[in-house]
Amino acid sequence: MIRVEDIHKSFGKDHILKGISTVFDQGKTNMIIGESGSGKTVFLKCLLDLFEPEEGRIYFQDRALQDMDEDEKRNLRKDMGMVFQGGALFDSLNIEENVMFPLRMFTKKKKDEMLDRVNEVLSRVNLENVNKKFPAEISGGMKKRVSIARAIVNNPKYLFCDEPNSGLDPRTAILIDNLIHEITIEYNMTTVINSHDMNSVMEIGEKIIFLQDGEIAWEGDKTQIFKTDNKSITDFVYSSDLFKKIRDIQLKEG
Repeated sequence: MIRVEDIHKSFGKDHILKGISTVFDQGKTNMIIGESGSGKTVFLKCLLDLFEPEEGRIYFQDRALQDMDEDEKRNLRKDMGMVFQGGALFDSLNIEENVMFPLRMFTKKKKDEMLDRVNEVLSRVNLENVNKKFPAEISGGMKKRVSIARAIVNNPKYLFCDEPNSGLDPRTAILIDNLIHEITIEYNMTTVINSHDMNSVMEIGEKIIFLQDGEIAWEGDKTQIFKTDNKSITDFVYSSDLFKKIRDIQLKEG
């Protein structure tokens, strides 16, 4: 569980985050959505301790990030997995070496133990016999699955995903959504996904936070989106032609 209390973040005169408070539940896919410039990426980077808020506190379980020393933060990073927008695989390393990278960084496991774990997570994301291939030799969807395997190789408590479906075709995007959701439940992780993809939101959004101008304009789950009278979120949702059609069908059905 991650609890956020009244965080503010500015860059110069630009006040980006304006008092955000929320809770991300363990074992659920928590989604941050909003238009470009709404503060999604800055918020995610604050959760990852890449940006330090000027005000407010971020709690991992019951321990505030702002109270941790460097050793405690390093231990926290061991419990974090990250799926980057572009996959962020190392081009000069093969798939096996990419997935093994966090084990080398954060553990003292022997090589054969690390290799067993690498093969275990590659199998979990339905990738086998790709160990010696390089990122340039596999598809975009496979790269995302390798990125997920790398993110979970250390059995993290927290999984962060930044636009995990970016650049993928619709069918592959659904496969990635379902994989993230399944792994969240299987590992009982607190998963936070930064996304602009309403299909993903409606597929796996167990908790959704809609940011607008650095504030939470709406939060709820995917079943509540079509029932809310909050104009900010409905305008955002129905900017998609697909969801306009869904709304029209619902209105016709009464």
